[in-house]
This record gives sequence, structure tokens and C-alpha cells, in this order.
Amino acid sequence: MSIIIITAIGSLFIALLFLAGLLWSIRDGQYEDEFSPPRRILFDEKKQKNK
Repeated sequence: MSIIIITAIGSLFIALLFLAGLLWSIRDGQYEDEFSPPRRILFDEKKQKNK
């Protein structure tokens, strides 16, 4: 029974670490690139090789 409690506490600790990392990256502005993805599809031309 004690191993279940230990693994539950460990998994909650790891989940909190991942949540803190996610919140840190959101506050840092990592997911706020709204300009380049729509524009990238418009200019998706392959470069032509000169012979």
C-alpha cells in the first residue's frame, strides 16, 4: 500500500513540473507566432534550378 502512495506522490510531482514548464513557456511568449504560419503557405514556392 505504501508503494502506491509513493508512486502517486512522485507522479503528481512530475505532473506539476510539466505544468510549470508549460505555464513558463506560455508566459515567455513561445506560442505567440501568429504571423509566419499563414504567410508561409502563400510563399511556398520551390526554387528552380538553373541549367
